[in-house]
Amino acid sequence: MTIFDMLESEVRSYSRAWPVVFDRAVGSRIHTEDGRPYLDFFAGAGALNYGHNNPVLKRALLDYIAADGVSHALDMFTVARRDFLAALHEVVLRPRDLDYRVVFPGPGGTNAVEAALKLARRVTGRPTVVSFTNSFHGMTLGALAVSGNAKKRAAAGVPLGQAVSMPYDRYAEEAGDEAGTGLAYLRRMLEDPGSGLDRPAAVIVETVQGEGGLTAARAEWLCELAELCRRCGVLLIVDDVQMGCGRTGGFFSFEDAGIVPDMVCLSKSIGGYGLPLALTLIRPELDVWQPGEHNGTFRGVSAAFVTGATALRTYWSDEEFEKAIRSKGERIASALAEVIRSHPAAGLRLKGRGLAVGLDFGALGAAGGELAGQVCATAFENGLLMETSGAGGQVVKLLPPLTVSEDEIAEGLEILGSSVRAVLAP
Repeated sequence: MTIFDMLESEVRSYSRAWPVVFDRAVGSRIHTEDGRPYLDFFAGAGALNYGHNNPVLKRALLDYIAADGVSHALDMFTVARRDFLAALHEVVLRPRDLDYRVVFPGPGGTNAVEAALKLARRVTGRPTVVSFTNSFHGMTLGALAVSGNAKKRAAAGVPLGQAVSMPYDRYAEEAGDEAGTGLAYLRRMLEDPGSGLDRPAAVIVETVQGEGGLTAARAEWLCELAELCRRCGVLLIVDDVQMGCGRTGGFFSFEDAGIVPDMVCLSKSIGGYGLPLALTLIRPELDVWQPGEHNGTFRGVSAAFVTGATALRTYWSDEEFEKAIRSKGERIASALAEVIRSHPAAGLRLKGRGLAVGLDFGALGAAGGELAGQVCATAFENGLLMETSGAGGQVVKLLPPLTVSEDEIAEGLEILGSSVRAVLAP
């Protein structure tokens, strides 16, 4: 029995799909302790947008540690904290004309969501939050309540209330219901005094459902949702934990839709290096917190402030990085479209946006999840890390580092294509 089997909880998951011991990682590759390299199209579930041990970020981190920089400071003022806030303002917020206050809620994405939900209820005095089918917002109780995955919700062990689920973009249409669906249904529920839906505090949405099958909302749907929230006096929260920090092209995933949410949840790659950091961005007039009303021991990790600020200034000070992300995303989407054309009987579909894209095996029914899992397992045997997405695990999900090279893209696509062929071969 290994030390992992002897001591670790059965709750672990990724190690079951990749039963090796990893030792070192650089760029888009991660190596096992016996030296075998794997091309990483998983990227820490989106926490490693700039790759493993990015040399620019590593240098900044090492210099900070060598200078005895403050490592832990709760929410005290520090040089590292100031520099991160300055970089966020100068590089991200001001160029996009976004006026947000920054809440440091705790180290993870679920903390960012919990803070947004708590504040929305505090501001409005209303308890209910609207979420969407196939959503995922985190594993703490409040975040689970606004998540759609039945298996994850069941693990809570207690009733999950104060949330109402509505159809995500195209959800009802794909189920064969063409009338009175989607936002038309939500609008009717909000405006009809006989609907039984109390006016909610907020609506929380992902522009691309990272864990829910890579369904990407249309820009017009997001615009309509933002307008509906504004008209009804309901706060709009965008969960950009996985899709923010450039994953879909722009720094924020909602930029292409031209909307401005009331709150934005960020984590994963906002720390740059894979270090824990989360932010909840809020409109200034929503900042009604009293001192200490929302706190925690790790309200900002100093090392993540350093690497996060360096990442912002290195990659987001001009438009070149965003252009490169979009170009790479188009290349991968084109290649996946060719895989789809090569297997017409499987009914595969392209999902996602930018560098969060995948192949949906859902047309194959209950077998879709099993086949998608087999594709990922075959790819792993051939040196490529990918995961599945969707309630049934029916989507093969590609989430490479944004810094992935063109040669690495070609290599990964070749492994993916051959894995699909091997699984779907008659």
